[in-house]
Amino acid sequence: MSQQAPLVQHFFDEPTNTYSYVVQDPDSKHCAIIDSVLDFDYAAGRTKTESAEAILAFVKEKQLTVEWILETHVHADHLSAAPYLQQKTGTKLGIGEHIKTVQETFGKAFNSGTEFARDGSQFDRLFADGDTFSIGHLEAHVLHTPGHTPACLTYVIGDAAFVGDTLFMPDYGTARCDFPGGDARTLYHSIQKIFSLADDTRIFLCHDYKAPNREHYAFETTVGEEKRNNVHVGGNTTEDEFVKMRTERDKTLDMPRLILPSVQVNMRAGNMPPAEGNGQTYLKIPLNLF
Repeated sequence: MSQQAPLVQHFFDEPTNTYSYVVQDPDSKHCAIIDSVLDFDYAAGRTKTESAEAILAFVKEKQLTVEWILETHVHADHLSAAPYLQQKTGTKLGIGEHIKTVQETFGKAFNSGTEFARDGSQFDRLFADGDTFSIGHLEAHVLHTPGHTPACLTYVIGDAAFVGDTLFMPDYGTARCDFPGGDARTLYHSIQKIFSLADDTRIFLCHDYKAPNREHYAFETTVGEEKRNNVHVGGNTTEDEFVKMRTERDKTLDMPRLILPSVQVNMRAGNMPPAEGNGQTYLKIPLNLF
């Protein structure tokens, strides 16, 4: 298998500041979709598929075959469009094996009952640290990079790494660690795993919020740039310095606007909770829990 540079097309959902990607083998028409977005109007309780349709239109235009739909983690800031994309492409859905930990935690939080399987069976592939897979002739391997959540993965595909929320642009920093199962010290060690990749490895981010004094959104950097310049963990930042900074900073942050709907949908691989007796589907809002 080749270690070439995949062709990467980004898609940006500004309402949730989320980047999704189509990652293509340059030697074939095979590709993967990473971290898709289901449009969600929280106030109206309505979902749309415009963001997913934009991805599908690109796939159709380029005459690509989707081999994988991949999630870097259970997102707390947007709903996944994975079921819709699977319906349209008939392909496999993958996430980290520690999704089972997340499902156990949030299955209890949302009192999901016995109907909600907590074994990751909603997904087609549960990736472990060091696992490999292919996209056409492109070789990909998996790094387990927890800290933001227990199930966070980095997908290293050719010369590109898709890091989810673990890192942001160097001028913005790193992921928060105050969600259930998050841990700042664990995140520091996960980031060191990413930093062990070659300096010229391209890093593709799941989010950008524009750092102070930066007017444009950004989604791509490199391992070397992050190692040198990341404002939270770059340079000679020690583990204890990072943990102190991250813990203190997290105490000042509000919860993400869409965390309650996002988590109970995404822990089900993007599927909605089962309809109730009247045929209507509902999302729960647990009061004073988080």
